[in-house]
This record gives sequence, C-alpha cells and structure tokens, in this order.
Amino acid sequence: MTFPLEFVRSAFCGLDDGWAYFDNAGGTQILEASVTALAAYLRQKNVQTGGTYPRSQAAAESLAVNRAAMARLIGAHDPDEVVFTPSTTSGFQLLARALAPQFAEGDEVVLTVFDHESNIGPWQVLAERGVTFRFWTLPGDTRVPRLEDLDALLGPRTKLVAVTWASNILGQVMPLGAIGERVRAAGAQLAVDAVAYAPHRRIDVNALPIDYLAFSLYKTFGPHQGVLWGRRSLLEALAPQYHHFIEAVPKKLEPGNPNYELAAAAGAITPYLEALGRRLAPETSGAGALDAAFAGIAVHEGRLAEQLLAYLRSRPDATIVGGADGLAPDRLPILSFRLAGWNAGAVAEAVEAAQVAVRFGDFHARRLIEHLGLASEGGVVRVSFAHYNTEEEVARLTDALTRFVPPR
Repeated sequence: MTFPLEFVRSAFCGLDDGWAYFDNAGGTQILEASVTALAAYLRQKNVQTGGTYPRSQAAAESLAVNRAAMARLIGAHDPDEVVFTPSTTSGFQLLARALAPQFAEGDEVVLTVFDHESNIGPWQVLAERGVTFRFWTLPGDTRVPRLEDLDALLGPRTKLVAVTWASNILGQVMPLGAIGERVRAAGAQLAVDAVAYAPHRRIDVNALPIDYLAFSLYKTFGPHQGVLWGRRSLLEALAPQYHHFIEAVPKKLEPGNPNYELAAAAGAITPYLEALGRRLAPETSGAGALDAAFAGIAVHEGRLAEQLLAYLRSRPDATIVGGADGLAPDRLPILSFRLAGWNAGAVAEAVEAAQVAVRFGDFHARRLIEHLGLASEGGVVRVSFAHYNTEEEVARLTDALTRFVPPR
C-alpha cells in the first residue's frame, strides 16, 4: 500500500511554513493531537492527583491512561514499568543514582565510545562506589562495533552494560538481541538508549533480553519529556528517588510527580501510530497496527535515506559517516557526512537559502566524533529524516548542496 503522506503530514504541527525540517534526530515536529491533549488537560484537569474530588480523580485517570498508552507503544505488559522523566539524560541520571547502592568496589560497568553522552556521563556517579569502567570501542578499520570486542570486556565483575540501540551519528542499528544474550550470560544488566531508534522502528521490550530502556518523546512526535522503562522486579529493587516513605513503582522514581500535562500530550503518540498502521494494514489493531506503522515508516524513510546517500555517493568530495546504503535494514535515516574543504557549519547555513533545516556538530556524541577524528571543521553535517518528510524535500536539499556548496 502507498505510504499515506497526506494523512501523516496533516497530523503534525509546523509543517506548513515552507521549510523542510531535517533535524528530526534533535527533535521531531509534534502531533496536533498532542497539543490538543495538553491544552485540554490544563483547561479541564489541572489539579493535583490523590484527591477524592472529581477533577483530581480525572487527573489521576488521565495519568494512568497515558502511562498505559506509553506501555502499549513499547510492548510493556505492566504500565507501572513506565516512568515519566524530563528527558533521557535525566532518566539515566535517576537510574544511576537509584542503582548505586547495588554496586561495590571492584564492580565493572561497560560503556561505549559510540553512545550519546546521556548513556555514558550519568554512570560516572558510580565511580564513588569504586566501580571500574571499561569502554567498548570501534575497530580501526570500520565504524561498526564488533560483538567480539564486547565479549573481551565482559567478566565476573561486570554488573552493568550501557549501550545505544542506534547511533545518533552513524545511524547504525545495534544487534540488541545478541548483545543482551551476552550480557545475561555474564550475569549483568543491560541499559539501552533507544532515543535514535524509537521514531523509526518498533520497540517491544519483552521480546528482547534487556533490563532498562530510555528514550525521548520530543524526538518521537510528542512533547519535551522522556520515558524510562525497567522490568518491574528490577524497579522495585531500586533505591527510591522520591521521599523516603514512597516505595511503590513508578511513583518512587518520579520525584515531585511527573508532568501531568506532558503525559497527556505523550498519550496521543500511540493512537496516532495505531491509526497510521490501520491505514497501511486495515485488518490490524493494537500491537499489529503498531507493527504495520513502523514497517511502513521503515520503507518510506529508507527511500528518503537512499535518495540522499545516492547523491552523496556521486560526489567525490563527500565522506559518508556511517553505512552508505540507505535501504540496508540496519541503517536508520540519520545521515552524517563531511564535504571536503567545507566547514560543517557553513554547509548547514548554506542550505538554509532553500529553506532546508539541518544541523552540524557532535550532537552530544563527542567521544565518537573525537574517536573518528571528526572534531575539527565543525564536526559533521547531520540530516535526519522523519516519516513526514518527502522526496521533494530531499530533492530540495540535494539541489541546494549542488548550488550553494559545490565541490572545491
């Protein structure tokens, strides 16, 4: 079935100003339904939960319904496994503090050089417990991490592995199943950053050997908010991050209570994706509709990625940072590149003449950019597509690159 772009674009705010927005890995456009839900909450239910009066009961019901919608989105069977956080970074900071009492001197944590800093820096708090950090790096001849290099880092003192599901620079999807099996065999826990993955592929936390997962809703068509998921038994074992007398999950991990209106806005994401899935596969519903939606998204975005990568492959001055095949199943539409002789910032500014918005820099994956030797000249240009982008918009970008950023 043809991808229903008209339906998709009509669902989003901010797409009618003439610009092509290709900075989606930094933040997608928000659903109109999310804005409507946020405003409706503030107008009709804006009180504290926990009261016996009707509006407080309605506020509590709203939070429960929207938490359940998030659980559906990621395949969690228990809505109380979903913790609302201000962002992915703050979610991992909270998790690291909550896990800290379980660590002792000599324990080891495996981090990577190819993650966003949100899944590296927060774990440094464990150094206070005498934890040793070991880094999974990239081999010199490739930009694809090797599982055998992870094997060499795992040992009897490994307590935790923190890894990204997909690089926000390379666009490379990691073999999370194989990673999780290795981590489980080592007797350790696995914390996954799914920020770059969540807008593009279906998440089913119960289908994978993972323990914790976090992602950002403002990069997944919703408000500026994050979600942290963990298996209930593990969440119950965490040190409370709220008042000492609050012990139930998820409340003990949501200090000050979650942002109720943002939770209301977030709850609109899942119904939208289910509606998209039903347009692509009318006989589906629920999880099947979500599967259909993300299958359609993957095909559409793969075409867009290949359209740009084909252009970059034709330019002798272009260096593609990541896989060069946009249709590869483990390649997300997050495309980073350099053009010889051009500062990355100058490239990003030049294409704005065609009302095309891209970004440049290290995108808080500084360790990876430095490891690849790309920290100079403004880092990399990053073009990141969402499923509401079009082939015409990509053509505008490639035309602008030809006109305003010619080979030197």
